[in-house]
Amino acid sequence: MDKIKQLTGKNQNEYEPIAKEIINNADIELFKELVSKDDFLFDFVKTNVAKRLENACTKENYKNLLKFLNVYSPYYEDFITSTLAQFGDSEVTDIMLEKLQNGTINEKTYASGFFAYQQDNRALPLLKEYAFCDESSLSENCARALAKLENKDAYELALKKLESDDDFEKMTAASFLVAYQNKDALGALFKAMKNSKMSENIAELIPYLSPLPELLGTDYNDEAILTFCYIINGLVELVPVSQVIDFRLYEFIEMLLKSSPSGASTVALFLAKDKFNMITENEEYLFDEDKNTKNEVNDIKNLLNNANLYPLASFLYEELYEESDFIFFVLEIVRDEDSLVSLLNGDNQTVIIKVMELLKSQGLLNDEYKQLALSKIEDENLKVVANAL
Repeated sequence: MDKIKQLTGKNQNEYEPIAKEIINNADIELFKELVSKDDFLFDFVKTNVAKRLENACTKENYKNLLKFLNVYSPYYEDFITSTLAQFGDSEVTDIMLEKLQNGTINEKTYASGFFAYQQDNRALPLLKEYAFCDESSLSENCARALAKLENKDAYELALKKLESDDDFEKMTAASFLVAYQNKDALGALFKAMKNSKMSENIAELIPYLSPLPELLGTDYNDEAILTFCYIINGLVELVPVSQVIDFRLYEFIEMLLKSSPSGASTVALFLAKDKFNMITENEEYLFDEDKNTKNEVNDIKNLLNNANLYPLASFLYEELYEESDFIFFVLEIVRDEDSLVSLLNGDNQTVIIKVMELLKSQGLLNDEYKQLALSKIEDENLKVVANAL
């Protein structure tokens, strides 16, 4: 019988012996086969399997895990590193230090995760060396370990990297800071999100540092709503739908609906309503998701559709000005001609191009509007785009 099927199944009499077999025999081939299924198993199944393997580990057999270190999986990493740290002696710590220095990328990743559980200052130089490497799992594990060691050198460097003109460097820094778990970095992360071409990607990280519902009503109220808007904007295309539960989006939306309306909250609610209706109207968006995710998405859709948002529509215009952080989201909602045309006389050339596109899509881009827009556009590349409209 298929051992992986037994291990991932519901029958305790089947999965317990297989879990013990993998650990007791250091069955690397069976573990490799398990890891090869990562993309095809639901997250809750992988979580169950990790617990089953962890339960099979004892003081007598835990060192067998050292043989698995070149087979990396983010789903089984934590049980491996925490178990090695829990039972480990000085010999294991020395082995993990050697892996961190001379091992493969997979071994370095496990080893850096190990030092988040087993603090050892000898690992400090290597953790700082790999803190911003291209391998995100290794970088994030280094961040966690450095935070445990209370070393702020790489943290301070990450804050500086957030100000880089290179968006990929910003993303690496943002991932590090979220893994480091110092909420003092929130302000810098919000600023980077606003000034990046990868805003949705940075927004997706922020709830793992501070849950969005907990930021409502604080000094970061509007930043939390803006982060929510970027997440909603990126759902499906950039942000996996499965993360709606992790991000506590239902709770966040419910809090917005109960709060005093503002331009920011109204934009967020209209944007979310459109997106969740779109997701539920197309089966392919939820086809691979588990039951919990599907239920959560439908609950959010119903929450928004049962709320009467139209009396709030006037609040949208509070954010209909070119300096607003929400301007591009408002432009996804507002369609009346006078409001759009008023923005053609502004100084934000990107906004002007967006407005021209919207007017054209409605058959409203006449020669007068086009000439007004062109008179405000100085960037040659944008002028080519504008002339083509």
